Amino acid sequence: MNFLQLQHHRIEYARFPSAKARPDAPPIVFLHEGLGSVALWRDFPQQIADATGCEAVVYSRHGYGKSDALREDRAVNYLHSEALHVLPELLDKLKLKMPILFGHSDGGSIALIHAGSGVRPISGAIVLAPHVMVEEISLTGIRKTRESYLTTDLKQKLARYHDNPDSAFWGWCNIWLHPEFRTWNIEEYLPSIACPILAVQGEGDEYGTMEHLDRIAAQAPSVELLKLANCGHSPHRDQPAAILQATVNFVHRCLSL
Repeated sequence: MNFLQLQHHRIEYARFPSAKARPDAPPIVFLHEGLGSVALWRDFPQQIADATGCEAVVYSRHGYGKSDALREDRAVNYLHSEALHVLPELLDKLKLKMPILFGHSDGGSIALIHAGSGVRPISGAIVLAPHVMVEEISLTGIRKTRESYLTTDLKQKLARYHDNPDSAFWGWCNIWLHPEFRTWNIEEYLPSIACPILAVQGEGDEYGTMEHLDRIAAQAPSVELLKLANCGHSPHRDQPAAILQATVNFVHRCLSL
């Protein structure tokens, strides 16, 4: 585990070299979900690295994992700030050029904002269960998770992956349920995304519908959709073999362009 300063915060990160490294392969930068961290990816980044020949780079955003805990409430534009300021600084400091962004949930939204902003060129974006707007199903799911956090051992479970589980949980929960966040939307970035996109969603996703993928496909120029049966909000955990193969195919597609 390593640390670096991003936007004046101590951030943890890890790098996973590929056992079959290819000199022409771009790095894959993993962007975690709303309650994720480096540790919660488990061995999946290493599996991706070995299968694709790409180095995998993972980091815990401010408020998560072993990174600095939050000291104040998140702003409504926090995902934009991550995509437009924090992520570019990470890419610069780690000298990562033309990466493929691999984002899950909130991380998928960050990947799309970054790709559409043009702030740094990237080779591609793989987005699992991304959000492009706020749906009622998302808010209902978060309310249920909040109840679990208050009444079950969810906090203890999250403590396995976060030094400060309250920072991780409330930083995510409170902003998503904030009234001003209801109008959050990133569709303005979709038409400007120049790189290929692989967008994945489970048919049983408890936090979102296929509307997100359909809007991405309708507005971004180069999109491949993967809609998975028997799959919830975490395709890489529910259908790991399918995501691994789809990622290998997508990397080959990016390298052939």
